Amino acid sequence: MEQIREEKTVIVKTGRFGELQLKSEEIIFFPEGILGFVSLKKFCLVDPGDETLILWLQSLDDAKVAFPVLEPKVFKSDYIVKLSAQELRQLQLSTINQSIVFTIITIPKDVLQMTANLKAPIVINLKEQVGKQVILQENEYTLKHLMFKELKTQLTTIQSNKGRMDQEVATTESKQHAVSLKSMLPCNQIQTL
Repeated sequence: MEQIREEKTVIVKTGRFGELQLKSEEIIFFPEGILGFVSLKKFCLVDPGDETLILWLQSLDDAKVAFPVLEPKVFKSDYIVKLSAQELRQLQLSTINQSIVFTIITIPKDVLQMTANLKAPIVINLKEQVGKQVILQENEYTLKHLMFKELKTQLTTIQSNKGRMDQEVATTESKQHAVSLKSMLPCNQIQTL
């Protein structure tokens, strides 16, 4: 008799997004946690469904903790993350082509002062679903990179392309949802030391 393998779904309550239904492919394990939140190990990426490019790194261990994140390629195309051999091992990366990079961003009331933490990006192994916040040794990157001007320039192009794609796809009302790591494309912003 043929067995049907069913994907297990877990319901998680969050402070910002209410209840989320998560599949195993949407859960990311951070063995060392996030800087300042080392006891929090399980996270997921949430698309708030608000037409921005910002995702949220939602803790599954503490419903109140969620970090806004953005792929740095969106606003800083020349950004490079150099990983050491030890960081590659910790991320279980056999190849850098199976990973994606995010920066934690800070969104103040005055959005013109929006900043990205380029010094300590989040790297996620898409295949193994393991994440790590790495601290880069390069002095060219800062903890509070003013990014609004760069982001606005890129958003104009991205939004016009997205508008064309949306016309081709039947639209339904957007709502927040967890992002499947299997649906994400690896980035080309990672190098080895």
